Amino acid sequence: MPVGTQGTVKAVHFSELEQEVKAQIILGNTYHLYLRPGLDILRKAGGLHAFNTWKKPILTDSGGYQVYSLSHRRKLTAQGVVFQSHIDGSKHLFTPENVMDIQRTIGADFIMAFDECTPYPCDYGYAKKSLKITHDWLLRCFQRFDTTEPLYGYEQTLIPIVQGSVYKDLRKESAEFVAAQNRPANAIGGLAVGEPAEIMYEMTELVCDILPADKPRYLMGVGTPANILEAIALGVDMFDCVMPTRNARHGLLFTTEGIINIKNQKWKEDFSPIDENVPCETSRKHTKAYLRHLFVVEEYLAAQIASLQNLSFYLWLVTEARNKIKEGTFTIWKNEMTVKLMQRL
Repeated sequence: MPVGTQGTVKAVHFSELEQEVKAQIILGNTYHLYLRPGLDILRKAGGLHAFNTWKKPILTDSGGYQVYSLSHRRKLTAQGVVFQSHIDGSKHLFTPENVMDIQRTIGADFIMAFDECTPYPCDYGYAKKSLKITHDWLLRCFQRFDTTEPLYGYEQTLIPIVQGSVYKDLRKESAEFVAAQNRPANAIGGLAVGEPAEIMYEMTELVCDILPADKPRYLMGVGTPANILEAIALGVDMFDCVMPTRNARHGLLFTTEGIINIKNQKWKEDFSPIDENVPCETSRKHTKAYLRHLFVVEEYLAAQIASLQNLSFYLWLVTEARNKIKEGTFTIWKNEMTVKLMQRL
């Protein structure tokens, strides 16, 4: 799921996102959209879909990640979290109840429960206390969500999040608690926050063994191509990450042959397509030499073309994974591709 934190995927027009990248869903962020453009504007516009014209599904993160990433700007209590705006320093209270209301106003199709994403490393005592808060908040989210109505004439789905840091007993407790809520989809949070990949996979496997297999499992904030393939093997269905677009803006390309730093001198006279294997006309049409030139002269178009490449690659990767699963050849393919896709060209 391409990340569109502030209502747009950076450097990419929605027509390209739909026609070339073939994205089926994008993300927005509750905290950022609440601050700008603000709920009044979104309500008057008729919700985020009407405001930004994206017709396909949108998922909004609840702001729980900002509880982690903006730890220097917030105060956490059992009631909720007081944030200090990174824009003007103003203070705002987020509770499980008003976060549900905010996401109703934004109008996302899938809305996330309000939780605390614990840091890594995190001592056991803090993780246990945090998990209790997250579970209490989850019940309050359900209470508010189940007693309110969508605002724009279509249904919304609330997705609960498994937490528990890197502790097996806490992850097991949380996965069982979340599974018992019997919601249409479930998410795994609090990973990809600095822990070793092996621990991320261990926690993911433990949780996937508990969450129902007939409902989508969403691993939040992950990750590299190798991370995604390994997590698919463990039973994960949905992913999001800023990595494709963020790296693209710095000239780092993910391709079907490996990773390219397009700013390097070696691509100066390479007139081959950026990546002829992805179903993206832009990547097939433009050469590596041309894209390098755009970065060297600091043209805005460089970020656009690179972002289209990386997003197209990520969508190609998960589409291929689905095909290989259907064919019964996923494991062999995954083991070969994991090595290939992470090599530096």
